[in-house]
Amino acid sequence: MMKNLPLALNVVLLAAVGFLYYNNFSAKKSPVSGPNNNNKNAVTDSNCNKAHIAYVELDSMYENISYIKQKREDMEAKQKRIENEWQSGMSGLKARQENFMKKGAAITQQEAEQFQNQLLGEQQQIESNKQRQAQALSEENFKFTEKLQKDLKGFLETYNKEKKYMYILATGTGLDYLVYKDSALNITNDVIKGMNNLINTKTP
Repeated sequence: MMKNLPLALNVVLLAAVGFLYYNNFSAKKSPVSGPNNNNKNAVTDSNCNKAHIAYVELDSMYENISYIKQKREDMEAKQKRIENEWQSGMSGLKARQENFMKKGAAITQQEAEQFQNQLLGEQQQIESNKQRQAQALSEENFKFTEKLQKDLKGFLETYNKEKKYMYILATGTGLDYLVYKDSALNITNDVIKGMNNLINTKTP
């Protein structure tokens, strides 16, 4: 499950960035007019200051925004506990089965059937507990990503009131589609600092 967390955060950030772009670009979009005006707009767009574009490094975000890092570590620990509990339960059942089989020919058919049914019931309970805990963890992850998306949208909207970027791109492991990146356009540190400050002000 935790392997999917970075992907979920990628989606969250891209959704926040898309929301930001839509709000800013739609407000600045000029009405469509005649051919001459269209050509003029094309020239203007082609000469657009590259400072209107910025990018965020997701890998750095994950490692340096305390809110994300702590939550990821917490959920990884919970996932590990679920797996360990399941493994311990299954190992216990296997050990009991091996001890029972040591009785050999002394085991009656009725005893074998009773033991098998008991073992099967306990195994189903162990599997059920694992599924229940995994579902609870999945719901917790979903609520976390929802809150993170809300926080990112709020931060980026406030941040962009001064910066006025038209595009904010995301780059990172498995999402690096930029063949060239000018480090002067990297706003990752601003996002990390801003999000950490945002979370700290909300923490009682």
